[in-house]
Amino acid sequence: MGIYPGTFDPITKGHLDIIERAARHLTDVLIVSVAVNAGKGPLFSLEERVALVEQEVAKLDVPSKILVQPFEKLLMHHAEEVGATMIVRGLRAVSDFDYEFQMTGMNAKINSSIETVFLMASESHQFIASRLVKEVSALGGDVSKFVSPAVEKSLKDKQGL
Repeated sequence: MGIYPGTFDPITKGHLDIIERAARHLTDVLIVSVAVNAGKGPLFSLEERVALVEQEVAKLDVPSKILVQPFEKLLMHHAEEVGATMIVRGLRAVSDFDYEFQMTGMNAKINSSIETVFLMASESHQFIASRLVKEVSALGGDVSKFVSPAVEKSLKDKQGL
C-alpha cells in the first residue's frame, strides 16, 4: 500500500498524472492523503479539497484501488496508521529534489521500513504548481490546461470570478 500526500489546493493535472502512474505501476492500493497544512493558507477548506480529489480520481481508469483520506499528523505516523509501506512523491524540478531529499532523510530516521519513491512529472506537467494555478486564476487567466473543468469552476467560484 502506498500514500501520495499533498495539500492539493487545488488538485492539478500534474497531481493526477502522478496518481495515475503510481496506481497503475507501483501499488495495488494508493491512498491520496490530503494534508490539513494550515501553514500554507489553503484557498479551499480540507473538506473541499478532499471532495475535489475524490471527484477527480473517480475519473481515472486504473487497476489499483484509490482511496482519499484527510490527515493532520506527521506523515510517517499517518503512514504507519494506515499500514503503508511506500510514500510516493512527485518531482517537477531540481528545486523539488532538494526539499524532498531532506524530507526523505528525516522520514527514514523516523521509520526506515517505509520507502519513499519519486516519480518525475511528465514533461507536459513539469511546470504546474497549485500556487501558480491559483494566482493565474485569481488574475482572470485561463487555467484549463492545468486543471479539469470541474476544478476550474470550483476555483472561479471560490475566487468570486
